[in-house]
Amino acid sequence: MAAFDAAIAAGFGIECDVRLSRDGEAIIYHDETLTRLLGSAGRVADLTAAELDAMPLPDGAAPPRFAALLARCGRATPLLVEIKVDGWRVTPLCKAIAADLGRNGDAPAAVMSFNPLAVRWFARHAPKVTRGLVVTQQGKGNWRGRLSRALALWLARPDFLACDIRDLPSPFACAFRRRGLPVLTWTVRNAQDRRTAADHADQIIFEHGHD
Repeated sequence: MAAFDAAIAAGFGIECDVRLSRDGEAIIYHDETLTRLLGSAGRVADLTAAELDAMPLPDGAAPPRFAALLARCGRATPLLVEIKVDGWRVTPLCKAIAADLGRNGDAPAAVMSFNPLAVRWFARHAPKVTRGLVVTQQGKGNWRGRLSRALALWLARPDFLACDIRDLPSPFACAFRRRGLPVLTWTVRNAQDRRTAADHADQIIFEHGHD
């Protein structure tokens, strides 16, 4: 949460990753497993929100609940929410995120995911929420990758793309922009990335203020 507070103080929008606890709470956490950040075995999905509350991150604070970050952002800080869910069972996490968003009225928030089924869930059940498809071509440059991206785009029907900066310029992203739809790019880390993004994207996702 300290990083989010710093972003709010600097006037930046925030990107966060959200997973589901065992008892159905939306939790801000990137990895599927607990090992790297919490030094414990198991997965986020194996623990309740209360159990996660008792597990400090390296900065001493517990993984924040999504609802707590929404309250912190209010209506002044834009929030971009990456839905971290694999496979076809996307409804529980999507419902939890949508419920938290619904309790915060017209807070400036959008969702996105690598999983086109999660994006499609919002298109069907919460169409007022802006939604994006996250894509990368790294390791997926052959015809199977192109087919996979085309199928994901058809399933998701997103409002925007979030593309890997390493892929730009990308025919896939260029075609999307020609339709008048925005392309975001991640993760911008240096001056060359900024130049690439300026030419081939509409907004950047970055880690540090100096990026």
